[in-house]
Amino acid sequence: MEPTLVAVIGLALMALLMLLGQPIAFTMLAAGVIGNAYLLTPAAATHLLATNIWEQFSSYGLSVIPLFVLMGQFAYRAGTTERLYRAAYTWVGRMPGGLAATTVAASAGFSAICGSNSATTATMGTIAMPEMRRYGYDPALSTGAIAVGGTLGVVIPPSVVLIVIAVQTEQSLLRLFVAAVVPGLILTALFLATIVWMCKRNPALGPLGPQTSWGEKLRALSGVVEALALFSLVIGGLYMGWFTPTEAGAAGAFGALAIGLIQRSLDLKGIVMSIVESVRISAMVVLLIAGAVLFGRFLTVSRLPFELAEWAAALPVAPFVILLVVLGIYIVGGMLMDALGFLVVTIPIFFPLGVALGYDPVWYTVILTIVTTMGAVTPPVGVNVFIVHGLAPDVPIHTIFRGVAYFMVSFALCILMMWVFPVTVTGLPNWMLGAG
Repeated sequence: MEPTLVAVIGLALMALLMLLGQPIAFTMLAAGVIGNAYLLTPAAATHLLATNIWEQFSSYGLSVIPLFVLMGQFAYRAGTTERLYRAAYTWVGRMPGGLAATTVAASAGFSAICGSNSATTATMGTIAMPEMRRYGYDPALSTGAIAVGGTLGVVIPPSVVLIVIAVQTEQSLLRLFVAAVVPGLILTALFLATIVWMCKRNPALGPLGPQTSWGEKLRALSGVVEALALFSLVIGGLYMGWFTPTEAGAAGAFGALAIGLIQRSLDLKGIVMSIVESVRISAMVVLLIAGAVLFGRFLTVSRLPFELAEWAAALPVAPFVILLVVLGIYIVGGMLMDALGFLVVTIPIFFPLGVALGYDPVWYTVILTIVTTMGAVTPPVGVNVFIVHGLAPDVPIHTIFRGVAYFMVSFALCILMMWVFPVTVTGLPNWMLGAG
């Protein structure tokens, strides 16, 4: 049997196992072991399985993941999120849809110290939902703002998704982090503009919040200073060469712990819970990477990614047509799977294709990430939507999806801007770090 056909059968097997409800990591491990056993030998396949899992769980490079997750957990349990929300509210609460805008702005701030899509959604939803209900906000707008605000956790660094892709594709983590900053800010601004536009057309959707004095505004900035200090410590330390990525994660976790202790908002129970949750999340992510690496080796042996890249490059169509097809696949895939899981599965196939077509690897990675992130708020799966529904079970799922639909134009405009003006992604890293 042709190796490429074996790879296609392996992909079909993996899809079948996923449809049967098996965890993504285990489906990739199973497909990788069976495929390698057929193309190599059973002994080689079991050896690769054992050594691959050991290498991933003992990898120094991957220790960056639990450290960044721990930073976000410490910041959350230390009350940094609530202070961020309060600060954003005092500054934008009086604008049309002020509380919804506050939710998006605070989500962007928390994303800069959290890096997780679901964690940002759950955290901000817990804080924002009661406030928006108290002021009579439209359920679709309030739940939609929470759900799309959570997607910023995948885009704005330090994003766990970008860390995983950097490991998979052997790209500079700092360059990916810096490249995602401007698109993340553009997406945030577009979300805010959508809220203002909606509430100006129909003020009943989001009533104005109470007036706040300049003194209150300035005092509330202390909540922003904490998040800004952590972000500057991590990204600034990486940029200045003070830290490796792992050391930056450790510095960020220590900084978040120090803030919690100084503020006296983080007790021993909070510290223990932060560590336990970080271990749980990190084990899941690293096992996912182990499965992806083994599956990626199977695809490499089969030569499917290279055959696909050569076939696409030889097609008598412009590269942007092929890219449109790839983006369509990622939009649909993001609808059906969690963003991290789908990217981990597909990057070994489509990343070589994008590079072969001549696209900048950093730009290609960031645009694929944002396109897939749309799936977190798109039916039928819409992970963020179901998280918000769990926080507000009385709001029907279709109402939340209706609220999210308002923001789809924002996603489309952001992707279009990145496509037409690639400098929005590559400009900042090229300026700060030199041409890659």
